[in-house]
Amino acid sequence: MRKTPLNSLHHRLGARMVEFAGWQMPLRYTSEIEEHLAVRHDAGMFDVSHMTRIDIRGTGAIEFLRYLLANDVAKLKQASRALYSCMLNEQGGIIDDVVAFYRDESHFRLVTNAATREKDWVWINRQAKDFEVGIYFRDDLAMIAVQGPNAREMTDGHLPAALQEQVKTLKPFAFAESESWMAARTGYTGEDGYELMLPNEQAPRLWEALLECGVQPCGLVARDTLRMEAGFNLYGQEMDEDISPLECGLARTVALESPDRKFIGRSALERQLAMGVKWWRAGLILQAPGVLRRGQKVKLASGEGEITSGGFSPTLQSSIALARLPTTGERQCQVEIRGCWKLAQIVQPPFVRHGKIMIEIATDKGDHHE
Repeated sequence: MRKTPLNSLHHRLGARMVEFAGWQMPLRYTSEIEEHLAVRHDAGMFDVSHMTRIDIRGTGAIEFLRYLLANDVAKLKQASRALYSCMLNEQGGIIDDVVAFYRDESHFRLVTNAATREKDWVWINRQAKDFEVGIYFRDDLAMIAVQGPNAREMTDGHLPAALQEQVKTLKPFAFAESESWMAARTGYTGEDGYELMLPNEQAPRLWEALLECGVQPCGLVARDTLRMEAGFNLYGQEMDEDISPLECGLARTVALESPDRKFIGRSALERQLAMGVKWWRAGLILQAPGVLRRGQKVKLASGEGEITSGGFSPTLQSSIALARLPTTGERQCQVEIRGCWKLAQIVQPPFVRHGKIMIEIATDKGDHHE
């Protein structure tokens, strides 16, 4: 298994370590609920060095990324801004979801998923052959996410001096750079904070400094429950190469405004729009005892669907899920849990953002069996 630059620190802190996408990663340090609530109410940090960082350099960088990504990097009118997008195949399915960081007209950085590292590398290089660009892994950089309402305040004093001034006025989905560090106001939890990229050898010192000032180390379990509450997709569950952005709640990341921009998968998405999108991503809240889990069947009056992610929400104190359902306006469904059909409320994610519950929870909690 691959190990991040923080691996020895995780062991020293007593983290429970597991294999994840070929990496040895911390599952939890204390309890997942404690870690989850630290991010919602204070500050938590995650080792996300397993994520893939790829630099795109060359005079054709903008032209190439306008072709590669479904969202349009031309929306970024100035450097130091970031853009979330999907990278599609010709059928409109999602090869991966990425964040593109616009450093200058000839230099972008992509952050992609760990599990898709090799697949993404092959795909990006194959598509780049007709463009004036070079493609480079940035395995020399570690990545730490510090998230929560107090995350920025607790982090700022530990950044390089030149960054400390820049981040004071940093807007969401913007970033600042200095001394091989990048501080981006992005994240995967539904809370404010930073995703920090910095040289591998400097990462342990930053982690220990944040630990000393009270930032809670967090593992994969808390990261998953936080992103579910925030309504964020996970690659391989809500989205994959057979699911388009239109079918998993990511239509906003598809830029069709410029008719002359021919990006990979555009024709397939236009056909899907013309014929009607068959699926939508919904949120579920269980209205009966039990736990919602990935793979459980969902039954509606208009058809059937499936849960793609599910579990207990520490903030709502209820079982929640993201599900792929037929495109209907129904507000209730039934979920099969251990042979019993149980009532669930259908909502539009997110469930929680910036510590606030964003949906109205139904009070009629029946237990339906067949």
